[in-house]
Amino acid sequence: MHRIHRRSVVCVACAIAALCSAASLLAQPSPAAWPTRPLRMIVPFAPGGASDIVARIIAPRLSQELGQQVVIDNRAGASGNVGVEIAARASPDGYTVLLGNIGTMAINPAIFPDFPVRPVRDFVGVTQIVDVPGALVAHPSVPANTVREFIAYAKSRPGALNFGSSGAGSAGRLEMEAFMRAAGISLVHIPYKGGAGAATAALLTGEIAVINVSLAAVLPQVRAGKLKALGVAAIARPGSLPDVPTMVESGFRDMTTGSWQGVYFPRGTPRPIVDRMFKMATKIVVEPEVTRRLNEAGAEVIVSESPEVFAKFMRAQNDRWASVVKRIGLIGE
Repeated sequence: MHRIHRRSVVCVACAIAALCSAASLLAQPSPAAWPTRPLRMIVPFAPGGASDIVARIIAPRLSQELGQQVVIDNRAGASGNVGVEIAARASPDGYTVLLGNIGTMAINPAIFPDFPVRPVRDFVGVTQIVDVPGALVAHPSVPANTVREFIAYAKSRPGALNFGSSGAGSAGRLEMEAFMRAAGISLVHIPYKGGAGAATAALLTGEIAVINVSLAAVLPQVRAGKLKALGVAAIARPGSLPDVPTMVESGFRDMTTGSWQGVYFPRGTPRPIVDRMFKMATKIVVEPEVTRRLNEAGAEVIVSESPEVFAKFMRAQNDRWASVVKRIGLIGE
């Protein structure tokens, strides 16, 4: 009877494991072959908001360039954190893309310090693609047509008016809090789940009086006269609403922030895949037809010079909004 030494068994097991691992690696497409199947683009908000609108404009062209379908996956909840966590936990193989924005990737880390995902650490930023100006928008029943008129109206009814947002940590909420402090008014905050679409729907029905929201989410309703844009949070008046003054023109020089959008992969995604996505994304958004559609939706095309430049921008944005959140006192809401 032959004895099989334990060391021999271990060696054989290790050899088999190594062969299986090598076979598995050989079976997986190399980064150079990417993509070989459809991609999922996670939008961490419900349909109707700026992120969803931008995603649906760029996804078809991205599909054409990559030769594979880009499927939009709306994963709303927790001010965008639900979709962000799903994307962060996905396999870093290039088949899960996140369309992140100022709220999910720069503001939420300060608002929700216990949230396990940290965008700067857990994602690879590919490029910024657009900036969407914010706007102070009111229901037609509000007897004000300018920012100053609205302030006077709100002061005559302290605590009686309400404003909506897409969540406690949304850019719209933060901007409204800063605006109220600067204007010396008090409004009641009502958060809505699912992104700007839900808050916009509430404004259309008169459930809320005003919102500070991305222009892309309300532009069609403003143009149709169903909502009133009182001021635009941008450095200059956007071409989509040239007759509406900026918040700076109305006396609020710090209100120039929009909802920038960017493309991300989970940390660990191979650099060749990141580079190819950078090349494709920055190419399609500057195409005249895509740029025109984005502009009509209220978005301004802005691309990063490189993934490294976008990463630097991300770190600066996280630092800036952490300071703002601390100053206003919204941590943990």
